[in-house]
Amino acid sequence: MSEYGPEARTRGGVLRGSLKGGVAAFLGIPYARPPVGELRFRGPEPAEPWDGVREATAFGPTAPKRPYSPPLDALLPDPEVVGDGCLNLNVWAPWEGSAPAAPEGGRPVMVWIHGGSLIHGSSSVPVYDGTAFARDGVVLVSLNYRLGVEGFGVFPDAPANLGLRDQIAALAWVRANITAFGGDPERVTVFGESAGAISIAALLASPLAEGLFRRAVLQSGAPMALPLDRARRTTEAVAARLKVPATAEALARVNPERLLAAQTEVTGKGSPLTGGYSFQIAVDGEVLPRDPADALAAGASAGVDVLMGTTTEEYRLWFVPGGVVDRVGPLAQRLVLWKTRVPSRTARVYRAGRTREKPGEVLGALATDKLLRIPLNRLADARLRSGAPGGTYLYEFGWRSPVLGLGACHALELGFVFDTLDLPETRALTGPDAPPALAAAMHAAWVAFAATGDPGWRAWDPARPVMAFGPGAPSLVEAPREAERRAWDG
Repeated sequence: MSEYGPEARTRGGVLRGSLKGGVAAFLGIPYARPPVGELRFRGPEPAEPWDGVREATAFGPTAPKRPYSPPLDALLPDPEVVGDGCLNLNVWAPWEGSAPAAPEGGRPVMVWIHGGSLIHGSSSVPVYDGTAFARDGVVLVSLNYRLGVEGFGVFPDAPANLGLRDQIAALAWVRANITAFGGDPERVTVFGESAGAISIAALLASPLAEGLFRRAVLQSGAPMALPLDRARRTTEAVAARLKVPATAEALARVNPERLLAAQTEVTGKGSPLTGGYSFQIAVDGEVLPRDPADALAAGASAGVDVLMGTTTEEYRLWFVPGGVVDRVGPLAQRLVLWKTRVPSRTARVYRAGRTREKPGEVLGALATDKLLRIPLNRLADARLRSGAPGGTYLYEFGWRSPVLGLGACHALELGFVFDTLDLPETRALTGPDAPPALAAAMHAAWVAFAATGDPGWRAWDPARPVMAFGPGAPSLVEAPREAERRAWDG
């Protein structure tokens, strides 16, 4: 270590980070060239090397985006760092003296892919601080990728899935450079939440990502993608609002702020259940040759260890802050279920078992299971039937936040996984009294999974074991809410 801070020599050049409590942090490292000018709607190009020592003590620019709409903006802080070079990543690593504190062969590596509906989020969200992972022996990497129309627009004159291509480029950078930070490139675990988990499901199905990671964690996101023609509709709606052709060439000439404004107007009325315009990963024949749910069910990435799960009440982040849960009556509930093709026999099972819940809460439980729990259960079952050599583990996060009655809502587990409950940005969602012991247990399970492939409980089998993280102490539950799960069969 120099007198100024820890240094790491990557293939692009020497980086100087910061050191605190035996953890070195290297922030804002470019893994690809800035996607501006002639590179704006093109695949990621390798970052240019530099001479001398590059300072890496501040987060790099975030992808162009707008804040969450109120009241979610107060619950989900989403910093903006201005600049062109949004294709950057961060590394936290155990450090001792002038070198990484790593055993022979290196430490397990975890690569975080943030969520945010593919239009929000970044690696600089304080909740995602990697210090606790490095403290516990993991080299933690977090990355930014292009969002919205610049990352997931579908055009006739540009590659699709640019944001996904960015993630693959970042993983390739990790494989080539992580030994400089004491990491083992053969023990990489990719993990993400919401749109980050959906991205990981696509990476599991992508031939371009093969060999870049050994394990995967899907938090509150299931395999899903759209055919190109359907995925193109949001791009066409944005272009129509701007009164320009739906081509990369035309949109590249639009002022970025105008483009963001049009994107926000087009996607602002969508919801996870009823749909509306949103950016989605596309089955493009190259990054993603087929629907990821089909590919994974057919055995793609069978040798990759997979840990996946949901929160118990995902829907409450979508339905509670805006009052939807209270406005939905029996008639509206039935109309939404009909529009979203939920079988009537399935809805009857939920109503019969939830007689004390409001119609909006029953609708939310159905939405949680339709979008997340059932697809993940089906993936676990498919891996079990095929005899996939990779381990399969399921969890459910059930501790309930008192904030605004959000309960065990979407994204609540993040501060527990990263063990960042003491941060004000985490407490915005958890409140001040979230249990540190539960965070320690959940965080330790993620560390163990990255290190060994075993998070500490029984792998998926016909008894359907699920590790319940709250309420109360963690406990293994077999086949939770089985009657509701079975109601989706057939």
